[in-house]
Amino acid sequence: MSGQAGPYADLPREVKALDSDALLRLEERASELRLSQRLDPAWVRANAAPDGTHYLWPALWNGLSHRPEVPRTLRCELLLALRTGERVMSLLDMLPDDFTPLTRVTSRDRGMRIARLLDRSLTVREWLLKKGEDPDRP
Repeated sequence: MSGQAGPYADLPREVKALDSDALLRLEERASELRLSQRLDPAWVRANAAPDGTHYLWPALWNGLSHRPEVPRTLRCELLLALRTGERVMSLLDMLPDDFTPLTRVTSRDRGMRIARLLDRSLTVREWLLKKGEDPDRP
């Protein structure tokens, strides 16, 4: 059976940490590739904490059967540190080769804290609604 048998087969089970510059590069790449789950890079630039640490947790493999030129992507839950000091959750699709070199969170306790934060955090959409902003505005 191939490693591409399903959305969870061979899924990396590790949390990755990245700074705001690396996050912006990943969001820009996802935008260039027209991947489904991504944030507008301009929004990330305006709202991400410049010195913040953000975290990625792989959720599933995503194949784009209607776009065979794009290899399967890794859909990650993203815990994003904002300029306001808050954290919000989003999703980010990325190529596996972009995920692999990111810094791995090696502490189990830290990984568990990140998982709890992901579970409790507002989504970007919920956060925008709470602030009275239109989440569908580009």
